[in-house]
Formats: sequence, structure tokens, C-alpha cells
Amino acid sequence: MPADSSLLDALERLLAGQFDGHQKIAEYEQLTAGASQQTFRILVESEAGSSQFALRRAQPGAQGETAPGQVGLNTEALLLQTARQAGIPVPEVIHVLQEEDGLGEGFLMQWLEGETLGQRIVSSDSLASVRPQLARQCGEILARVHGIALHDKLVDALPTVTPAALVEDTWKIYRELRVPAPMIDFSARWLLEHLPESPRQTLVHGDFRNGNLMIDETGIRAVLDWELAQIGDPVRDLGWLCVNSWRFGRADLPVGGFGRVEDLLQGYRSVSGIAVSQEDLRFWQVFGSFWWSVTTLMMAATWRSGETPSLERPVIGRRSSEAQMDCVNLLIPGDYQLPEVAQLDEGTQLPMPAELLQGVRDFLKGEVAGKESGQFAFLAKVAANSLGIAQREFLYGPGLADEEHQRLQGLFDEGALDDLRWQLVQELRGNLPLDTPSLADHLRQSVAGQLWIDQPGYSGLDL
Repeated sequence: MPADSSLLDALERLLAGQFDGHQKIAEYEQLTAGASQQTFRILVESEAGSSQFALRRAQPGAQGETAPGQVGLNTEALLLQTARQAGIPVPEVIHVLQEEDGLGEGFLMQWLEGETLGQRIVSSDSLASVRPQLARQCGEILARVHGIALHDKLVDALPTVTPAALVEDTWKIYRELRVPAPMIDFSARWLLEHLPESPRQTLVHGDFRNGNLMIDETGIRAVLDWELAQIGDPVRDLGWLCVNSWRFGRADLPVGGFGRVEDLLQGYRSVSGIAVSQEDLRFWQVFGSFWWSVTTLMMAATWRSGETPSLERPVIGRRSSEAQMDCVNLLIPGDYQLPEVAQLDEGTQLPMPAELLQGVRDFLKGEVAGKESGQFAFLAKVAANSLGIAQREFLYGPGLADEEHQRLQGLFDEGALDDLRWQLVQELRGNLPLDTPSLADHLRQSVAGQLWIDQPGYSGLDL
């Protein structure tokens, strides 16, 4: 990464060439630093006053590199420009970086103000009056996205995918991780047996959800993060918006935790003239949770390999059980039993191991996260969550594993727990009927038990 002075010098030259009366960069702040991209907020002073911009650029040394399924920054700039011309609320692209700018690949865009944190969008008092309107607005905006003409530049820049290919590719990624998670295999089988008939092919945003929308008191201010755009079935965007992972605890409001499906579909139809079926919407909800269950495991695998060292990545890996539980609730809902809450001091040691873990958790959440701010406070909370998972694994894991073993022995012959898990996975990858007696009960109970360890407060356990 070049020194700050080199970056600032290049930015000063760029801004001086773009804006008459440019005086200086008053401040700049790096907001994100992913494996392939960086984002900066820049405050500029000129003869006309102060202005703010956002700079998105490729990580130095990663020019032209993108994550799987992710489009490059030049393509993202093209998408923003095209969307803006179609009346979709997005930041204005001010300048696409050229080689002579000395800043690599990327673009300078308008800085917008608004709320982007999903948890605040579903709970903030300041947004209470606009929340009931957001689902319909999402439907209207998505209809305009899907109505964008697929000109040659877009067709050349974006991948074209089919529902079957998406399922197969995601299932393949999971299989290569060599982690036995039978509910993922069950979901893949169900998806391949219920593919949409004759889906349309349009521009698809690819990550349209609460958390990638900027909201203010007037409604949706901007649609952000277009880097997963593709050409495919447009209902994927509608289904992804309704996935429980993006409701931020408001499971009763299926659209982003802020609205009703009826309003979403009515808004979509009012602009597109197309009525989306509940059957197709459900398929893409299942796919969204299936995809997220695999993607979280993939993130954890890159941490384990050392490719992306991060305190957050292994905790994200444990979120796979959340998405698997969402698949359970969509495909095989029913009853399950959770362990009774354990006493941390049960035993003869003073203190018991679970109490020691609780003490460190309390310190990280109260003394560290409670007194710090920014990234350090966030990481302290992540560390506390990691200890919470380990604590619950210690308390509940052995009992849940014994129960799982007994159920698997009822499905198959005798064998070690890991061997029987793999046997179930291989059977599901073969021809085991999805309606096999006791299979749904076993999957439901196993996933709920794992979620009790990973995130007992997740709303999927309340549905």
C-alpha cells in the first residue's frame, strides 16, 4: 500500500483537475479495507465551500482481482451510472479512475448521508414513520432495476447465470469444504427439485437487502453495493430481501425486518406490470438461506487457511446454523427440543470453567467494549461472542452430540458419530428420498441444537 503522502498527492491532483476552485483536502478517512477493495471518505475545500466524496479503489497489488462472483470496480461504476439514468437512487459517479490518475482502478462518487446499519433501520425512532413505506419502495426500485435494458456493455461485463447453475455451484463450494452439514445437502436437493419454470433473465442487483440500502426520513436514499450484480432470474433479488438473516430480529416483518411481502409485491407490480408468485419467491428465499449457510462456512475456511486472518471470520462461520435453521423453518417446520439452561457453577471446582469464561466475556463486553469506541470496541464484542460460543459448546455440546448420535443410529446402522454424519451426507447427495421417515425430525433437531450453541438469541429459534 503506498504511503499516505503518495495517496494524498494523487488525490489532490485528481481533485484539482476535476473541480474548478479546488483548494485542498481537509481530511480523509479510510472506511473499509477488504481483500480487494478500499473505501475512503474525503472532505474537500474549494472556493464554493466544503464538499464530501467517497473514493472506491482496488487494494494496491490487487488490481483487476475480485472475489468469486464479484464484478470489478469499473463494472460497478458502469452499473451505478446505468442505474442513475434509469431513475434508481444511487450515488452519482463523479469520475472513473484512469491510469494517469495514479490511484489504480476505481471511481470517485458523491457522498450521501443516511442510515445504512440494518439494526438501526428496523428500530430507530427517527425512521418509524417511513418504515411502513419501505417494502413498497423496494418493490418499485427493484422493478426499475430489472427493467434496465441489457446493452452490450452490461452483457459483456456481467456473468449470466441460471437458477440450476447457482444451486449446483453453491453446493459444489460446500462439498469442497469437506464439512458434514446434512441440512445444506437437504436444501440443495430440494432446490434442484423445485427450480422455477421458465424464469426471466434481467439485470439482477445480487445483494439487495437491508444493510445495503441507505435510508433517511424520506425513504430509500440510495441502493449500495452493486459488486455482485449479474444477469439472471430477477426474483432472486426479491427473495434475498426477505431472507430472515436480514430482518435483524424482526422475523414478523419478512421484508428486511421493516415491511410486508404484500407491499413489496404490489410495489413491484405497480412498476413492472408483473405479478411474482409466492412459489417463486419462496424458492429464492430458500436459496438465499442456503447460499448464506455455505458462504459463512467459506469465510471461516479462509480464516482457518490463513488467507483472511480476522477475529470476525470464525464467528461468522458459526452463523451457518442460523441460515440452516431458516431453511428448516421454510422446508421442514415443526417441533424440536432445546436443552434446559445450564447453571454455570454446577460442579465442585471454584470457579467452574464456564464461570471463568463468563468472567472474561463480561470483561470484554463491559470494561473493554463499554469504554472504547470504533473498531476496537467492535472487536471486543466479537471476542466476547467467540467465548460465548465456546462456553455453550462446553455446557451443551456433549449432550446434544449424544442425542444426535442416537437419532442417526435409528436412521442407519451402528457407527461413530462422525461416520454416521458423513453417511447421512453421502446418502443425501445420492438418492435418499427427502421424505424418508424420521429424516426431517433429525435435521430439525440437529440444526436447532447447533444454533442453540452458536447463537441462541437468533430469531429462527422463535418461529
